[in-house]
Amino acid sequence: MGILGWLYLFARHPDDVRTLVQYKLWYEPKRDITNPAEWEATGYNRKDMKRCWEFLDMTSRSFASVIKELDGDLARATALFYLALRGLDTVEDDMTISDEIKQPLLRSFHEKLQTPDWCFGGSGPNEKDRQLLVEFNVVIAEIALVQPEVREVIVDITHKMENGMADYAHKAVMSPTGTYIDDIEEFDLYCHYVAGLVGEGLSRLFAATGKEKSYIANELVLSNSMGLLLQKVNILRDIREDIDDSRFFWPKSIWESHGFKHPAELRDLDKRQEAIWVLSAMTLDALRHSVDALDYLALLRNQSVFNFCAIPASMAMATLALCFMNPTVFDRNIKIRKAQAVNLIMKSTNPRDVAYMFRDYARELHAKLVPADPYFVKISIACGKIEQWCEQHYPSFIVLRTAQGGRSSVSDRATGDARMRAVERHEKLLAAKASERGEVPPAPRQADDDQNVPIEFFLYVGLGMAIVFGFCAGIIVLVTRYTN
Repeated sequence: MGILGWLYLFARHPDDVRTLVQYKLWYEPKRDITNPAEWEATGYNRKDMKRCWEFLDMTSRSFASVIKELDGDLARATALFYLALRGLDTVEDDMTISDEIKQPLLRSFHEKLQTPDWCFGGSGPNEKDRQLLVEFNVVIAEIALVQPEVREVIVDITHKMENGMADYAHKAVMSPTGTYIDDIEEFDLYCHYVAGLVGEGLSRLFAATGKEKSYIANELVLSNSMGLLLQKVNILRDIREDIDDSRFFWPKSIWESHGFKHPAELRDLDKRQEAIWVLSAMTLDALRHSVDALDYLALLRNQSVFNFCAIPASMAMATLALCFMNPTVFDRNIKIRKAQAVNLIMKSTNPRDVAYMFRDYARELHAKLVPADPYFVKISIACGKIEQWCEQHYPSFIVLRTAQGGRSSVSDRATGDARMRAVERHEKLLAAKASERGEVPPAPRQADDDQNVPIEFFLYVGLGMAIVFGFCAGIIVLVTRYTN
């Protein structure tokens, strides 16, 4: 970002400048896969694996960095798992490959993972991940080197996914309108094949590499819901791009019930209000998986695994709140601001903070609701379930504070919450009974009254003043230059 970009950002979103600067100054990658000390786990010293890491950067903008920060050999296993499925997905997405060629190729893709030196050069010249398939032999060579339990997971999930993809790809070809998802149940099944199975595979990899307890591999419902949440938000956000590419994933039963004969009509300006109601239905469907996602995150114990799962989940909720009631979704692809994404990355470190972010985005989404929305009540209930989950697991009237020495303490005098008043009455009752017995009543717990101003506050103030003075000085220099 150049100086003009920073000035524009400061004028429009001054808080974003603080967040980005804070990220630049304090955020450090958890590991460097190129470090010779990491080579045993990452395999970066091998030519084929080094190329696989390069392909990961080329094919994944959002997942590459978090995959690299996974502990030990889990990073390499996950990278290879991702590349195997990306190769499969590239074949399925390529509209230049005829169905006669695509069907047998998809249904035997798991066998290709175990066929040395196999590669595929038949993708269309404009297919963005074409080169991965051209050099797919490097992925196959590295999959052969992982531990058998990991290889079994990669091959098994690929086998399950390829058949589902092949079924839907064939149905799309045979459909006269290009639409091939009829209702919510079929939409769930499609998303299970392309994303839910990814969640299942990752859970099994977490267990196989010993980074999580073995029971996580059996949490199939929660793993599936994690995948469906991310996939459905992506499908919702990418509607304009998918329509332009003649790919139609929104269920027919939803848009047809609002008077549309074809999903391409969603971009028509004269039907914008009906399109907004369809968007509400898709939002409601994605929200169904949010509580399951929170349940899944609460089970994770490894910090790198938690970050890996929590960051995309938080971004999905932020994207859902951004897209809801936003007609721009039908005009162009939209996404959250970079500073917002950075803020989510820094905050997605523990289940409580992530749950509160889910709650805040649910509140933001609920605030956009209008009574005329046919899904008003159902969306309100879905948002309420997120609120209920957060309050049940992390009550808002219990506030965590950081005491001196960096240790966390609990302050339950931080708010005037009605529940806190009930606690106070209970404490007074206990004290009265203790006095009747002649005992010394227990002292009530006090709030953390430490009012020391953190050093970061002064850094932020100083940085803000420096930016303001720099901006003013630049204006003065420009005015002086053009007036002389």
